[in-house]
Amino acid sequence: MTKQEDQFKKVLSHAKEYGYVFQSSEIYDGLSAVYDYAQNGVELKKNIRDYWWKAMVQMHENIVGIDASILMHPTTWKASGHVDAFNDPLIDNKASKKRYRADVLIEDYCAKIEGKINKEVDKAAKRFGDTFNKEEFLATNGRVVGYQEKINTILARMGASLEKEDLVDVKALIEELEIADPLTGSRNWTDVKQFNLMFGTKLGASAETAMDLYLRPETAQGIFVNFLNVQKTGRMKIPFGIAQTGKAFRNEIVARQFIFRMREFEQMEMQFFVKPGTQKKWYDQWKETRLKWHLSLGMGAENYRFHDHDKLAHYADAAADIEFKFPFGFKELEGIHSRTDFDLKAHEEFSGKKLQYFDHEENKSYTPYVVETSIGLDRMFLAVFSNSLQEEALENGTTRTVLKLPAILAPYKAAIFPLVKKDGLPEVARKIMDDLKWYFNVFYDEKDAVGKRYRRQDAAGTPFCITVDHETLEDNSVTIRHRDTMEQKRVKITELKELIQSEVAVKNWLQRM
Repeated sequence: MTKQEDQFKKVLSHAKEYGYVFQSSEIYDGLSAVYDYAQNGVELKKNIRDYWWKAMVQMHENIVGIDASILMHPTTWKASGHVDAFNDPLIDNKASKKRYRADVLIEDYCAKIEGKINKEVDKAAKRFGDTFNKEEFLATNGRVVGYQEKINTILARMGASLEKEDLVDVKALIEELEIADPLTGSRNWTDVKQFNLMFGTKLGASAETAMDLYLRPETAQGIFVNFLNVQKTGRMKIPFGIAQTGKAFRNEIVARQFIFRMREFEQMEMQFFVKPGTQKKWYDQWKETRLKWHLSLGMGAENYRFHDHDKLAHYADAAADIEFKFPFGFKELEGIHSRTDFDLKAHEEFSGKKLQYFDHEENKSYTPYVVETSIGLDRMFLAVFSNSLQEEALENGTTRTVLKLPAILAPYKAAIFPLVKKDGLPEVARKIMDDLKWYFNVFYDEKDAVGKRYRRQDAAGTPFCITVDHETLEDNSVTIRHRDTMEQKRVKITELKELIQSEVAVKNWLQRM
């Protein structure tokens, strides 16, 4: 097992053991690629959503939110192109009878080459020490340059073939690269075929009169069909944005990697409507703004990178992903897309309703262009959780498992302990909890030795532990312990709120942007 695989296994185990994520319907042996967020997971998820909403909506005067329904008129998906073109290229292995996404097989092959590049970089870094220049090495080392050129050639060819829907060439590329079934090593592949990802359902009282509907595969279309409603009722002036968070559904044949790719998932999207001709400026600005939001959480700039798309959707004139270094490598976390005027024009055509903006300054109507930012909430959850889970060697020779969640996102901000379950200490601890819970989500624990309780809260991701002891009864002071440093200090009970607030206030985190 590789180091990455071992780390990912720990993430899965820890997520269940500490009440973050459970397999859906586990008592019935589960449902593939469907997961439930547990008592701590639902809090972390909510905190990520709130942090995004604060930054995206409430800190912008010209961005508002909506909550569109999951079920939409079926013509919506005809207009958006999902009925005809929302497909994945799939390939079956005849020996294992397993089905794979053809593009993912090719991307995984390139990821292995990227692994070779990283090994070369690590070797060179050890050899040259402090004098090592990574950028120069990547640009000049013959072997590394060769690896990178091979990756670029493969991905460019795959992108071009998928854009032309030349599935024969996609299969030919898999065969030329001698890509084998990950399970059996077999190279006996079927042809590549397209598979539509939308879930179908019915609306109506009887089978004869029921209307065919779809569970929405994305949240964006709910924004587009409400464009004029929001613009007029909100008296919005271009440029302005409409944001929403919510569930989407995709019948992923090859759902995998835990909550990274699921059949039921949640998106956080914002569609920014701009004057035609200004989309490039806004596209660049939103790329920069969104990366700053990610970096504000302090999870390491080295764990993010931009990936500009070789293959653009037919409606886009620019697209990029913010990729994050998950335990299984760099993968897409958020997409920023310049969608031109495709969406509003398509809905205008299929609905017969005019979806234009009247610009009073120019005294004319036009169809706005759209710049989209779209992030998967579940992927963001996995990025935060996997990055935060760490094993630390301590000075006394032992190790501790600690979940170093950004304090702003942690499910519980503090845990309150009485040192012992007698002498009036639990009553004081309960009083502290009753006061703090008006401001923060806090946790009470009086079971086991205090050292064990510290370790439990470290592993659960709680930033502070507050211990009430006999000295507290004399001077109204408590011991507060910081999760990341394990530093302990005495503070007055009256100082607790301000001290915790300084660490978890959204203002202090977002101002890092």
